[in-house]
Amino acid sequence: MANKNSSNTLVVQQAQQALDQLKYEVAQELGIQIPQDGYYGYMATRDTGAIGGHITRRLVQIAEQQLSGRR
Repeated sequence: MANKNSSNTLVVQQAQQALDQLKYEVAQELGIQIPQDGYYGYMATRDTGAIGGHITRRLVQIAEQQLSGRR
């Protein structure tokens, strides 16, 4: 679920669904349950940080592959 109060704006608005999907995939790989109601206040900071860190690593990896011409 997207945080409706976030000040972050996407350059490509259609990317929101893909980013949400990536968030759920990463959380599942790490064994972390994302709240269905979208409220992260009860989650440990360590867990949300781990999800964000893994998402960043994966996005950098995707960008590097695209820049090198691989898919």
